[in-house]
Amino acid sequence: MCSTSARLRVMQVSLFDGGAEPLGLRPLTGVRRTALDGSAWIDVLPGWLTGADELFRHLATGVPWRGERRQMYERVVDVPRLLCFYGEGTPLPHPVLTDARDALSRWYADELGEPFRTAGLCHYRDGRDSVAWHGDTIGRGSAEDTMVAILSVGAPRALALRPRGGGATVRYALGHGDLVVMGGSCQRTWEHAVPKTARPAGPRISIQFRPRGVR
Repeated sequence: MCSTSARLRVMQVSLFDGGAEPLGLRPLTGVRRTALDGSAWIDVLPGWLTGADELFRHLATGVPWRGERRQMYERVVDVPRLLCFYGEGTPLPHPVLTDARDALSRWYADELGEPFRTAGLCHYRDGRDSVAWHGDTIGRGSAEDTMVAILSVGAPRALALRPRGGGATVRYALGHGDLVVMGGSCQRTWEHAVPKTARPAGPRISIQFRPRGVR
């Protein structure tokens, strides 16, 4: 059973808009693509998920979140976010996430050539939680073009992207029901991060859908 942290336990009430819209998905026809370079791209659809505060509450209190510790140089440190992973064939924690995964698989079928199969969840509890610069290159992403689709619920946080090896940073504020899909060579030739922030930041949960063999 995964453990929860003290910071998560004090956030039992949503800080958002009260759920004026029912929980559901808008059509993906509104998605807009931006070319990052000749082979990497990013698709963005703000507000793809409606009623996102309901899903946030369900995930924040119902998912078996766990904390991790990792070696950092000569010491072991806490990973600055909570995690939960749903592997291939494992039921997702809410039916709307199954609907989202299936809708993305249909929409990107011609480009991706396979369905999205796994879901990794990250809980950023406040501005101190983050993820460092990286690409999803464990497995097939290190050598093949692939896609990672991220659905966000909760307070907006910046998703930053930069070319691997250095270059100008691109930022997207992702939060309440927003969708972003990184495709082409993005995982190999670009890096992405959710930086820490000293500004007041509410909790955010991201759901990352990936094809088989991509981490």
